[in-house]
Amino acid sequence: MIRDLLKNLVTEILKSQNWPVLKSEKIQIEKPDNPNFADYAANIAFHLAKQLKKPPQEVAQILVKEIDKVKPTEIERVETVDGYVNFFLSNEFLRQSLSDLYKNRKSYGKSSSGKGQKIIIEYSQPNIAKQMHIGHLRTTVLGDALANIYKNLGYKVIRWNYLGDWGTQFGKLITAYKLWGNQLKTQLSGSTTKYLVVEPLSCERPLTIGDLTELYVKFHQELKEHPELDRRGQEEFAKLEAGDKENRKLWEWFRKLSVKEFERIYKTLVINFDIWLGESHFEKELKSLVADLRKREIAEIGEEGAIIIKLDQFNLPPALIQKADGASLYLTRDIAALQYRLDKYKPAKLLYVVGNEQSLHFEQLFAAAKILDLNTAELSHIKYGLVLGEDKKKMSTREGETIPLEEVIQKAVNLASDIVEKKSQNLSEKEKSQIAETVAIGALKYEMLKEHRNSDIVFGWEKMLDFTGNSAPYLQYTFARLQSILAKSKIKNQKSKLLEELKENKEFAIIKHLLDYPDTVADSARNNLTNNLALYLYELSNLANQFYETVPILKDDNIPRRNARLILIQTTASILKSGLELLGINVLNKI
Repeated sequence: MIRDLLKNLVTEILKSQNWPVLKSEKIQIEKPDNPNFADYAANIAFHLAKQLKKPPQEVAQILVKEIDKVKPTEIERVETVDGYVNFFLSNEFLRQSLSDLYKNRKSYGKSSSGKGQKIIIEYSQPNIAKQMHIGHLRTTVLGDALANIYKNLGYKVIRWNYLGDWGTQFGKLITAYKLWGNQLKTQLSGSTTKYLVVEPLSCERPLTIGDLTELYVKFHQELKEHPELDRRGQEEFAKLEAGDKENRKLWEWFRKLSVKEFERIYKTLVINFDIWLGESHFEKELKSLVADLRKREIAEIGEEGAIIIKLDQFNLPPALIQKADGASLYLTRDIAALQYRLDKYKPAKLLYVVGNEQSLHFEQLFAAAKILDLNTAELSHIKYGLVLGEDKKKMSTREGETIPLEEVIQKAVNLASDIVEKKSQNLSEKEKSQIAETVAIGALKYEMLKEHRNSDIVFGWEKMLDFTGNSAPYLQYTFARLQSILAKSKIKNQKSKLLEELKENKEFAIIKHLLDYPDTVADSARNNLTNNLALYLYELSNLANQFYETVPILKDDNIPRRNARLILIQTTASILKSGLELLGINVLNKI
């Protein structure tokens, strides 16, 4: 990695001058916005100026002078402007780098930095008996991309779908099903009120997850007029927790039905999990967990009879781990799940890919983990913002409900189909259908990944499917364009000694960008981000398209130069494909 080479070079110069040797993170090697200024620039003189009591420009001049004496062959020259130390790479080094890249293009960007370490990444986390909605798309796509990136760095990745399959909401759903699920007029216990189903569920077809969602919504609609329903829901959940056979059977049915539906959507999104294990798995352990925390005087009874863990030392409100009525909570189950994961899998890292609104929950969980000595793994809340509509409001239907994810996917496919129909009329209907789905799914994923995860996303259909803007279709189209060139050339492998024919600035610009790929992937894992990788691929596509449109390749009469450029095209296509696959986006050989 070129940045490491430059950092090491600067560090050696500091030692030779008996100057303060700065920590690695202080030696920042960055690419200037304008490539004409330098290939890389270091701001180290500004960090040293105060300690040496000299102006930054003077410090930078000394650094440049010393670096110039020992600069390796990778560097053509080093200069200083306004206190920055600017490095320019040699053309010979760039040609040799492309030769190495070409030979190792299929493994380029991979590393063994995580070898021997396990990482658990928890993402998606849909609630059973409810349709997945637009809000689930971001956690699912972000978690999957991070899993791909960590696997690329050598980690043993465990992809974990932590289902929301326990809690008082299931008492409410069971109540709703018993009241309205089979077209019966049912009387509430202790009440003379009868509940009529406006549009009763038909028994002539299998129950769907949409039906379950409607039942749950109906429960809350009826609750406004009949608050006694809330008590009925609590009673049904208490029976479920106590092992009531009828309620357990209903709950298992709801879960099986939901998982089947989720699997269908994940298949469309090309998303896979290693483990499907939700909250219910830990329910039996909660009473003993709470009792143990009470015995160890870690937990105590709060003012209203609930059991809490005080987190004053972390400047956080108390963590509620059991309600006054004895009911368990999400946090209690998360503590039990953490203990289970650490004991069984012994991960080095554990990432929770969950929205910003759950920040307090994870602050409390991580604080409790420290108190309980559950700190053998690095715990991280990978928070992210909301998905907003083009009106910059939370995406929802006219009735204010969140949009089912299946509807979002289908709309994307329909829109992509219209575009593909216009662009690719000479393809078969089967090819058009496959291309449209690949483009649509890629567009949805890229839209979730190209923005910084802490930012809200303004979801726009037109820009998401734009073949000319910062979108997956543009990147996929660029790859297809490069593949078309290679297919027409009918040459699979070239001899890298031809690379001495590369002399154009546009050629070197692409090579320089290719050199940044490993650093970009490593930075993605280091900061648990994807937007930097998405930007890298977008910029690579821009460079490739500019090159394609302005430099003759297949029509070049200089055959050695043509073949050298084909090496550059093939290497670029390979890295573009590699990066898109890390984001979970499939490429296409033709569009």
